[in-house]
Amino acid sequence: MNRLTARTVASLKEPGRYPDGGNLYLQIGPTGSKAWLFMFKRDGKRREMGLGSLNDVTLAAARLKADEARRIVADGGDPFAVREAALAVRKEAEAAPTFGAFADALITKLAHGFRNEKHVAQWQMTLGPTYCSAIRDMKIADITAVDILKVLEPIWQDKNETASRLRGRIERVLDAAKVEDLRSGENPAQWKGNLQHRLSKRQKLQRGHHAALPYVKVPAFIVALRARQALAARALEFAILTAARSGEVLGATWAEIDFKAAVWAVPATRMKAGREHRVPLSDAALSVLREAEPHRRGDDPDTAFVFPGLRPMRPLSTMAMEMLLRRQKQVFTVHGFRSSFRDWAAEETSFPREIAEAALAHVVGDATERAYRRGDALEKRRALMTAWATFCTTEPAEQKDEGDGACEAKAACG
Repeated sequence: MNRLTARTVASLKEPGRYPDGGNLYLQIGPTGSKAWLFMFKRDGKRREMGLGSLNDVTLAAARLKADEARRIVADGGDPFAVREAALAVRKEAEAAPTFGAFADALITKLAHGFRNEKHVAQWQMTLGPTYCSAIRDMKIADITAVDILKVLEPIWQDKNETASRLRGRIERVLDAAKVEDLRSGENPAQWKGNLQHRLSKRQKLQRGHHAALPYVKVPAFIVALRARQALAARALEFAILTAARSGEVLGATWAEIDFKAAVWAVPATRMKAGREHRVPLSDAALSVLREAEPHRRGDDPDTAFVFPGLRPMRPLSTMAMEMLLRRQKQVFTVHGFRSSFRDWAAEETSFPREIAEAALAHVVGDATERAYRRGDALEKRRALMTAWATFCTTEPAEQKDEGDGACEAKAACG
């Protein structure tokens, strides 16, 4: 055993086989090429198995490979069969998708079930390189809890809500991979009995509040907004007057608008709560819609967006209204106007809390209470939204001070 040395191997030039012992040979070809050869008997026949060229496999490495082959032969196995099986496993592993590729494909499959494009964008952003760069290039079968912690720990304290949602999305991706036989065993992203022992419990209400414009400043903002001719400005004004969410406004089609009844019926598929929401339209909101009508594209009211974008058959971008605020160097958000409305309703009117919450399409009361409250208080909400529109469209100069800045709205409320 071990007859050859590294120096001997380097100095040998003549073609032939040079034994190292234990059926391991250095084979030199007619052209001077050098390779390792292991010889063994199987079923009474002598067989030769190459172990690689000298350029790729050192003497020490060749001896290790020969040791493994001798062990297989001693156990009654076939070194060729074992090597082929190992190559097949390696090829299968190399063909297995990475986490990033599988997650992207899964989002595409799930997209039709999401309520809006913003939801899709959130999945793409959180599972993309922004947060998952540490695991996107990993084979999905190789991901462990340690890998997931590398993703979550840097943001768990500062962005706890985002991190919590990201954990849930990673868990869903890995569950889907298991269904397709790309993984086995427990899901390393699950919370209960697993990550809960490594990460602190998610803090409630940590997501914070959207920056809002104080309601006393809304009328002045409306005046400035009306000076802008952009369609995004009309969309934002409509969002303010209806206290609706961005996605609800941008996805609105003309089929949802009933001018005669002055009602906008938002379908359940676009509502956060998953149920239809009827929005009473004030005269000011109807006026905005009439200003938007010249921009109408297409004859089918079911596909004609109230606020169309530049691309055919598409609404304004989800960022259109936010960019309008950014260009004005405003720090508050579009969603924040819902808070402005809610603060105004609470501090400047006598409308019941339930009516204000219903106007925001918030779920009020427990399941039993909601079961008995079959109506949606449309007319009561109409009075509230009319009062809000009156307040929003009152010239700022007519408002004496912040203490009674909503005097006309109060009068409208009775």
